[in-house]
Amino acid sequence: MKSCRIGIVHNVPRGGDYDFSASSEDVLVQAGAVEKALREMGHVPFLVPFTENLGDVLPNLLSLDLRAVFNLCETVDENPRFAGHPAAVLELLGIPFTGSPSTAITLSTDKVLSKKLLEASGIPTPRSVPVTGKERPDFSVLPYPVLVKPRLEDGSIGIDQESVFRNEGSLRQALDGLLERFGDLLVEEYVDGREFNVSLLGFPEPEVLPPAEIVFDRFPETLYKIVGYRAKWDAESFEYGHTTRVFPELPGELAGLLGKTARAAFDLFGLRDYGRVDIRLGADGVPRVLEVNANPCISPDAGFPAAAAARGLEFPALVGKLLDFALGRA
Repeated sequence: MKSCRIGIVHNVPRGGDYDFSASSEDVLVQAGAVEKALREMGHVPFLVPFTENLGDVLPNLLSLDLRAVFNLCETVDENPRFAGHPAAVLELLGIPFTGSPSTAITLSTDKVLSKKLLEASGIPTPRSVPVTGKERPDFSVLPYPVLVKPRLEDGSIGIDQESVFRNEGSLRQALDGLLERFGDLLVEEYVDGREFNVSLLGFPEPEVLPPAEIVFDRFPETLYKIVGYRAKWDAESFEYGHTTRVFPELPGELAGLLGKTARAAFDLFGLRDYGRVDIRLGADGVPRVLEVNANPCISPDAGFPAAAAARGLEFPALVGKLLDFALGRA
């Protein structure tokens, strides 16, 4: 392929040490890794910060004469409500870009809407109740323990052992503080069982990559088996050191069931090019979708590149494939 001018559009962490800063700053790791891979392929990459100030963003995008763009935006100025907006701007400008369209990003970012879509389509997912603070929610449909998640955050922001509640009394006591801190919430039943990350790659037809299992190594009974913020981002925590990603040899029936469930969720949300579906397999053997992730993290050590590598696709080749998908839509 001849050399192309390729943009790398990314959100801008606000800098400094603040709550959940590690997850925000990871986008710069992704951008740097993609930039390096593109240069090695002979392309000319341009980093394009995306902020709410479109008066600066649009002239920058339009002046660079880009063949395509890697869309790595996870928020806009730390606001997850705008996660789909950079893709929408690229769509309006007619610039081909990697990953999912704006509608898929917006729908999959919103945990309440995601639940409604999964339930309406018949894809199994843990039972849940949305909480907006406008009315007293009815939790009678939920078995305990339950897990409280911020409605719009990504990267396990706001999710940790303290987010699990054993009874309604302790849950209601904590709700006001959680609403004030994170805004709208989703209260979801905790399903004890095996956890799998199922990645998909390809356009127009995605391929199911080898499923990764999260092994909660030597977790004591006092800790719930969840991949919370500490497990992902706090290298000094117990959870980080004892939450291991493996690619097990699965029985054909189970592998097929996980793949079928992940593909159904991928198609339902209209994901494109690449995505990851997080699944919890309960004692009843039913795979329940926890999260649908459009444009999952592609830092070289992240789960999606690991799944691609398990299929024999190393990071530079993965970047090349994602670029090919976007250029093919040019």
